[in-house]
Amino acid sequence: MTRDVTFVVFGATGHLARTKLLPALADVVMNESVQRHALVGIGSQERTDEDFARIVHDSLADAGIDASYRDRFFSGRIIYRSVSDAASFETVATDVDTLEREGGLSGNRVLYLAVPPSRLDPTVEGIRTSGLGSGRGWNRLVVEKPFGVDLESAIASNHEIHRAFAEHDVFRIDHFLAKETVRNLLVFRFANSLFEQVWNRRHVASIEITVAESAGVDGRAAYYDESGAVRDMLQNHLAQILTLIAMEPPVEMSAEAIRSEKVKVLQSARPISHDDAVLGRYTRGAIDGIQVPGYLATEHVPADSTTPTFAAVRVHIDNWRWQGVPFYLRTGKGLTRRLTEVVVRFHKPPVCLFHTEGDCQGHQNVLRLRLQPDEGFELLIGVKRPGDDTEIGQIPLSVSYDEILDGAPTAYETLLADILQGDQTLFVRSDEVEASWKLFAPLLNRSDIYSYAVGTDGPFSANDLVTTDPGVWSAL
Repeated sequence: MTRDVTFVVFGATGHLARTKLLPALADVVMNESVQRHALVGIGSQERTDEDFARIVHDSLADAGIDASYRDRFFSGRIIYRSVSDAASFETVATDVDTLEREGGLSGNRVLYLAVPPSRLDPTVEGIRTSGLGSGRGWNRLVVEKPFGVDLESAIASNHEIHRAFAEHDVFRIDHFLAKETVRNLLVFRFANSLFEQVWNRRHVASIEITVAESAGVDGRAAYYDESGAVRDMLQNHLAQILTLIAMEPPVEMSAEAIRSEKVKVLQSARPISHDDAVLGRYTRGAIDGIQVPGYLATEHVPADSTTPTFAAVRVHIDNWRWQGVPFYLRTGKGLTRRLTEVVVRFHKPPVCLFHTEGDCQGHQNVLRLRLQPDEGFELLIGVKRPGDDTEIGQIPLSVSYDEILDGAPTAYETLLADILQGDQTLFVRSDEVEASWKLFAPLLNRSDIYSYAVGTDGPFSANDLVTTDPGVWSAL
């Protein structure tokens, strides 16, 4: 348990803070991870403390947090300050110091940056020059993805961050890493001999990672048009899943050991050639029977936009474990349904014993790890169909985490608790950010973008990337 902490949240009135961060802060306090606390909301607009308190109250109410727990959260001091220049940062630093001294807080600070990439470097500079990041206790900086918009900006941001904070005090947050299925990947791989022994090129034919969204970009079009599929999903969420799936066993279960192995995966990846990637953009179609305009017809999207809403990539990991095994990565908006999963296809048996005349294709065992919705996994195994000694079908051995992990904390609650404990295992290190950008940044300059209708699985050309059985992507 942390004795006390001051949460300083930049972007405290934005969508992310209202829907995810503020309720998670309340959950952390509610679960007694913190004895005493204060909340300082920071934004660009002028607001009173009372205005911000109403925003916090509504956020917690909308999240379904009980009134008694809301009252407990409000037992801590809650204030709001606006920043626009160096002088205002200095005012905030003074006010936070006064708040801590008057409240008997020790000066432990979590400085949470829920700001767009364009505001990251100026905000870090303001924190450094004002002394806001130099509280009397420990000081931890939390940075939301995306971490830069390309390799050059990521390197520049890391440099600016390291001028103000040591790397062990920096927590680059990707909420995907706190999902139960993702957190269980290492346990699944290394604590079960059945899978540990077959997790390599000798037994695995291919691995497919999909992060699909059925919704379009309504409400986020202005942001999304500056990001696109590569920046918004591929370089961070999918890259994180890739590293956990492909990494070697760490020498110990420590943050540094795990993160070092993740970096090695990205460093072992072969540069992505032109033929290894397909980009797409959705056109008009229907979602649940409702017509959705094409991306270029969406409000706040320029008519000449070159932003892709879909990306499919074939990645090769050139190391001893994975040489020759293709990793297929796919993400997009306006697809058939919302789904995040990893599909591991194992090699077929060396001899096809059970088959009908003229059909000896054999059967693959397939492992599906579902991250959302309905977190869990299933293993497809071959069984004999009733009444026929040669016809083989497949049945799933499945587990749903919803059934066995009732009441598990939310991703943001998990990550905030880790931040308070100083545990960086689920956070991204600076060299990992740069290695990921080095791999995927070349896709930012692609101009050949294929069209696909809303409500489909993406451009058909993406199937050309799949060179192993079954020759097409898994259906969404």
